[in-house]
Amino acid sequence: MTGSGLADCLLRWLLRLCAPLVIVCVGALLVFLVRQGWPSLSPSLVFGSVPPLDALLGRQPVWDGLWPACAGTFCLVALAAGMALFPGIGCGLYLAEFAPPRRACGIRLAMDVLAGTPSIVMGLFGFTLILFLRKTLLPEANTSLFLSAACLALLVTPVLAATTAESLAALPASLRAACQAMGFTKRQCARHVLLPCAMPGIAGGVVLAVARAAEDTAVIMLTGAVANAGLPAGLWGRFEALPFSIYYTSAQYQDQDELLRGFGAALLLLALSSGLLLGASLLERRFRRRWQGGG
Repeated sequence: MTGSGLADCLLRWLLRLCAPLVIVCVGALLVFLVRQGWPSLSPSLVFGSVPPLDALLGRQPVWDGLWPACAGTFCLVALAAGMALFPGIGCGLYLAEFAPPRRACGIRLAMDVLAGTPSIVMGLFGFTLILFLRKTLLPEANTSLFLSAACLALLVTPVLAATTAESLAALPASLRAACQAMGFTKRQCARHVLLPCAMPGIAGGVVLAVARAAEDTAVIMLTGAVANAGLPAGLWGRFEALPFSIYYTSAQYQDQDELLRGFGAALLLLALSSGLLLGASLLERRFRRRWQGGG
């Protein structure tokens, strides 16, 4: 066997070992997390000593469970997704259908830089913005749910833009040709034909962005999340969130039971993020089967 053939053989076997290695590492992590967190999974982990119905309806506050953190995470993710939805999809539509090549290249570069920004840097940006507002326009400005959602929206907007652009680019050229033959303008074609057809792929990007926002800790830690805020009181108030609750518990636990509750919270967050990612994957596969004939 020649030297190049031996190198190719070694590289092929190395690549074959990479996938099992990743699977083993992820499997070991999941097994460890399930073993530590599964005993803590119960209604009391979420609602504490408060009856679930009373907690869900807000009749009694929950101070020894994760329900305020779950509600805060839901409000945070919904607000961030609402902020990022229009600019993300609009930017992706502009890139795919209307932007000149040179301008599209510049916008993609800016989106890549924004997507690659570490979340801690985005959190520092939000915190610095509050300090700036305090010294200039709004002396009463403070970290809040709205600020956290705005910073998360900046992080997930590139995901929505890229997913929208890819979904539109994957549509068959015959759709655009048919629109031109019927006398549609580019805007009419994009609004009435291309966007509805690409909606499953765009929906997958939305779910992916929601999952990205749900598990972030660094941003919310600097922009509004606290340990014992209760249910979200409004856009300008502090809030609790599952990622920050896990971080706080792991850093401040007093006994083994409290640590195990932290593992239970981590398992709950993992199940939430995994479910959202699975939903995004299913939507993407549905889109590919419909328009590309893929598996």
